[in-house]
Amino acid sequence: MLTNRHARRTKIVATIGPASTDPAVIEALFLAGVDVFRLNASHGTHEDHAARYMTLRDLERKHAHPIAVLMDLQGPKLRVGTFSGGRVNLVKGASFRLDLATTQGSQQRVMLAHPELFMALQPDTEILLDDGKIRLAVRAHGPDFAETVVLNGGILSDRKGVNLPGVELPLSALSEKDHRDLAFALSLGVDWVGLSFVQRAADVHEAREIIGDRAGIISKIEKPAAIPVLADIIEASDAIMVARGDLGVELPPEDIPGLQKRMVRMCRKMGKPVIIATQMLESMIHVPVPTRAESSDVATAVFDGADAVMLSAESAAGNYPVEAVSMMGRIIRKVESDPMHRVMMDAEHPVAEATQADAITAAAQEVAHTISAAAIATYTSSGSTTLRASRGRPEMPILGLTTNNHTARRLTLAWGVHPFFTGGPDITDFPEMVARASWAAVACGMARPGQKLVVTAGVPFGHPGNTNSLRVVTIDPDATT
Repeated sequence: MLTNRHARRTKIVATIGPASTDPAVIEALFLAGVDVFRLNASHGTHEDHAARYMTLRDLERKHAHPIAVLMDLQGPKLRVGTFSGGRVNLVKGASFRLDLATTQGSQQRVMLAHPELFMALQPDTEILLDDGKIRLAVRAHGPDFAETVVLNGGILSDRKGVNLPGVELPLSALSEKDHRDLAFALSLGVDWVGLSFVQRAADVHEAREIIGDRAGIISKIEKPAAIPVLADIIEASDAIMVARGDLGVELPPEDIPGLQKRMVRMCRKMGKPVIIATQMLESMIHVPVPTRAESSDVATAVFDGADAVMLSAESAAGNYPVEAVSMMGRIIRKVESDPMHRVMMDAEHPVAEATQADAITAAAQEVAHTISAAAIATYTSSGSTTLRASRGRPEMPILGLTTNNHTARRLTLAWGVHPFFTGGPDITDFPEMVARASWAAVACGMARPGQKLVVTAGVPFGHPGNTNSLRVVTIDPDATT
């Protein structure tokens, strides 16, 4: 009998925050089904995040199951300065100036400490403040100011965010704060780094020069400027997050659903994990059940074949963090048990590339279906063999066997993959491969003696990215010993 974690293919990412800092709550979140825990560098101190990280590693040892940790960097968030009274009321049609002056703002002006932003402006460029609640249009600008007219007014308070739809900003994706947070995250040993406000593949390459292979890079798509170069960004990244919050501020709401589907499809085709994020079960911050629309939103991501769905404030600051994770798991399992889910997975099946590794992986899925195998077992060092299997979205679970604990943790994000850290040295021959795969499948509740496994690996063993062999094995009763 499969556990609830093995019974679903789509993964759950959950953010840890004030509502979920207690180690008992973090354990409850894990037991409820969280696969990847997100630490948000925009909030909390390094000491807070270090304590949460150690709690997660203690949990990993206690339950003998890989747990991935994602450090989500804040990125170059643009914000206005402060006001003498803490807030002002901007009236439609009024003039409003943005400049570099450090004095406190008024109803006529406020500081915007980003000279590079002024250089990117054009006449009639729209500037959004406070998540788009207030809209300004540029009437004149120079190297240190922008004169604007208020299109949509409202109350503007200290340090509210600034967005420029359709403008590619000459900013690095890594601010000074991000550099400090990234160094700290890598010293902890996090498995994934979330790169915010990615606009171009060069942003990912810049981060890669610092990170190397110490962590996977998740590029967050939240700027319209990223859309025309999506393929380049996906190719440069290890995974993608569809960050619908900021993306929804800079684009019309009706554009987001189609873009979400497009990004999921592109990531599946290119074999990169994709996370759908923001406001998935937003009402569960305050109440113990989601709206029907929220349930449908999660279900849509699952039907589309996203690798993971994410909780933000629901698990970080809400009143019902564990209930939100449990609800998300229930929705996922319900959708994945629907016959239409398999129809949709097969309909969007990526075409295998003309490589030996892809041919073996495609054959493994077909053979596993024909013989009703309990699982597809993959041996992997870097994770590439297992991710290749995940790309095909097979109907049976994927057992990702690896002697690299860091690889096992990263694979917790991938659709349908249940990573298993085997420990010990790499395998050296086929009998050992069969024995270890059979034992692991039984040990984690994925299969029983007498059932069949389809096993893929690379020969010679221990050489990353060399998937070239396929075996069908029947689990021996002695596999339990």
